[in-house]
Formats: sequence, structure tokens, C-alpha cells
Amino acid sequence: MPEEIELNPVDFITIGTIGPPGQRIFHLQAMRKRQLVTLIIEKEQAAALAEGINSILSEIQEKFDLGTVPKVPDNLDLDLQEPVLPLFRVAQMGLGYDNDRDRLILFLNELLPEDTPDEPRIVRLSVTRSQMQILAQRAREVVAAGRPICGMCGQPIDPDGHFCPKGNGHKRLVEF
Repeated sequence: MPEEIELNPVDFITIGTIGPPGQRIFHLQAMRKRQLVTLIIEKEQAAALAEGINSILSEIQEKFDLGTVPKVPDNLDLDLQEPVLPLFRVAQMGLGYDNDRDRLILFLNELLPEDTPDEPRIVRLSVTRSQMQILAQRAREVVAAGRPICGMCGQPIDPDGHFCPKGNGHKRLVEF
């Protein structure tokens, strides 16, 4: 039986990074009372989570006629909390909705090596709609704060230069 961690409900949830652009490690953190859970996610997972949250919030609003999500204060502290000690790297994420409690449920499964006999650990987070709206906005901001994207090939531009495959052998200096 895999280990399951449930934070129901969460008091705090955020996405943040550690490291310079191009070498950032993305973390998803949630806390209930004094229990802090930190997980490593990929940049693409952060972006996909933001899109998934926006989609499910719109669907919930239409299906259950719950109205708009309450306004969120602008001065929230969404920085990663110390200590940042990741429990595991996330392989899969899932979103659900508990209509009885008006909470979104975020499921996070551990990434394990292929040859391990262990079952992946699971984290289940119960989150309000307004907390999820904040998380989606935060995820978009954190993803956008990375390296600029090359207008020709769509790949990230490193601080020390960029070889663009669409440059046809020509290298153009890129300044930040």
C-alpha cells in the first residue's frame, strides 16, 4: 500500500523556484497547520496546472452556478517556506472537485525509477477555489519569470547566448 499524505484543508499553497534562470528547480508547497509538504515539479507541469485550474474553475462556475471566486488580496506572501526539503518529484497530477465541501482536490503522484518495486507515494490536497485561483496566477508568473524565448525558434535563450537552429548558421548577439 503506497504512503498517502492528505492535507485537508490546506492553509497555504504556492509554486516557487530555486536557482538562476535556466537552472531553476520548480517546487509546489502546501501546508496545513505545521505540516509542510514540498514537492519538485517541472516547469511544464506548473504551466499545465495553471491551465487546468483555470479550466476546472470555469467549469465549476458554469455547472454549479457558484458565482465568481472571491477577490484575492494583493499582498499575499507566496514565497516558498523554509525548510525547502522536497518529499519527492511529481510524476502525475490530477484535479477534482468536491461539490459537498466546495473544494478542489489536487492529487500528486511520485515519480519512481522504472525498476523499483515500490508503490509511488501520493499527496492529496484539499484547496478552496480562491486558493486555486491564486495558485494558477502564481504558477503563470513563476513560469514567465524564466529565460526569454527566442522569437525565431521558440526555445529559451540562455544568459550566455543562444544558438538558434532557424538562424541558418548565423549567430545574432542577444542582450538582456
